[in-house]
Amino acid sequence: MKKNIVLIGFMGSGKSTVGKVLAKQLAYLFLDTDREIEEKEHKTINKIFEEEGEHYFRKCETELLKNLEISSENCIISTGGGMPLMEQNGEILSKLGFVVYLSVQKDTVIKRLKYDMTRPLLAGDHAEEKVAKLLEFRKPIYEYTAHMMIETDHKTIDEIVEEIIRNYKIMTGDSGIVQKNS
Repeated sequence: MKKNIVLIGFMGSGKSTVGKVLAKQLAYLFLDTDREIEEKEHKTINKIFEEEGEHYFRKCETELLKNLEISSENCIISTGGGMPLMEQNGEILSKLGFVVYLSVQKDTVIKRLKYDMTRPLLAGDHAEEKVAKLLEFRKPIYEYTAHMMIETDHKTIDEIVEEIIRNYKIMTGDSGIVQKNS
């Protein structure tokens, strides 16, 4: 297993927020796969979905993962919510490092993303129904892909980060991890 921590989970679960704090604490590089794809494609995720479709976007995710598999080390990788959906991606994620599923309840997602218009899968009416259906479909995939799961709904960012570091040390046997004082 490579020395990376990979964060997976539904949109609004805190992957980017937790990832940035975790990267700072461990002095690791932070990578957000959605931002990496936007940079490579010179378009927002919304534009990619709108102009090229979800299938094209998922292919971009797989291509990025293959590149990360070759080149990444000592990174915190925050993934797009749908990245583990393709079986091939799940396999690559496991090879990339310690995979953590940040679990979140439907009501928390709705509260966190209520005014976020940049989420293509939540566009239009019936956002709550969409979230419920997507969570139900994706949860077993996230659970299967991850080495550990953390329920994030009622925890602070620091509590989540501490739990990840503690479990990372146990799972990898890497007691030499150095945490920076924040």
